[in-house]
Amino acid sequence: MLVRGSLHVLRLPVRASCGSAFLRKSPLLPPPTGSSTLRHVSSGVSDLSWYEQMAHSAPVRLAEDFLVQVQQTSGLPWWISIAVSALSVRTLITLPLAVYQMHILAKVEMLQPEMAALAQRVRYEVSLRAGERGWTDKQSRFHFQKNLQRLVSRLYVRDNCHPFKASLLVWVQLPLWISLSLALRNLSARHSALQGSLATGGALWFPDLTSPDSTWLLPLAVGLTNLLTVELFSLQKSNVSSVHKVVTNAMRGVSLLMILIAAGAPSAMALYWWCSSLVGVAYNLLLRAPAVGNILKLPTPRSNTPYKDLMDAIVRKYRK
Repeated sequence: MLVRGSLHVLRLPVRASCGSAFLRKSPLLPPPTGSSTLRHVSSGVSDLSWYEQMAHSAPVRLAEDFLVQVQQTSGLPWWISIAVSALSVRTLITLPLAVYQMHILAKVEMLQPEMAALAQRVRYEVSLRAGERGWTDKQSRFHFQKNLQRLVSRLYVRDNCHPFKASLLVWVQLPLWISLSLALRNLSARHSALQGSLATGGALWFPDLTSPDSTWLLPLAVGLTNLLTVELFSLQKSNVSSVHKVVTNAMRGVSLLMILIAAGAPSAMALYWWCSSLVGVAYNLLLRAPAVGNILKLPTPRSNTPYKDLMDAIVRKYRK
């Protein structure tokens, strides 16, 4: 019997090589390899959603390495390490860009009287030309805007203060914020090697950084801090345009929406958002100080009582 069983086993490869039908039916054979498998793998990668592709992108991987390096180098608990990471990014990257933005906006503000004089001169010249050539009101407005834009662009080039440069802060800060947020989401996932340490790396009412905050304290803190930032931003100008009002109201809506988003996110992400917002508010207030303005050599005159002026503006706004 042993010999027959052995012969039977030895015959299996021979029978398998005799026909393609047996190859397709045999459960003992491995799956086919080659170009078909490669196409299957590549199609599986392309089937990932845009969110998953972004969550596994190179910037997010770099953010993961940064967070892990900060925690392992400092030896601090994860919740303090997240706060230190937020402070580091805000200080080393965002703060210099915020100062640069203030320089650009201050130069643009100093150009406003010259722009107003240019607008008056161009309007007068266009009205004379319109009378000579019989332009309609629509044609006059077109030539007025075209010539004024050309002259204003020259002013921006002369003083090196194009308003687009002021948006550099947003184009850098937003990708950083998204990358670090997704990095914390990846590290908090169940398949992550650091999921266990993050699960015990919290403090106070959020001991588990991998799960959402059931008390909603962190989400509420995130939303209220962002709302405070928006209100400080809205008080920087007294005469605001309709576009400015629309943008401000949209930012208020996003701040309230962040409460719901943070309530469903891991506590590690909500903690990072809160710390980042707190540092942003602190730097916003710090940059208002006259001594800081003198050190940074901001080109516009600074108030000697910025915080009193801020409180007066808040009282006037909400009393009204």
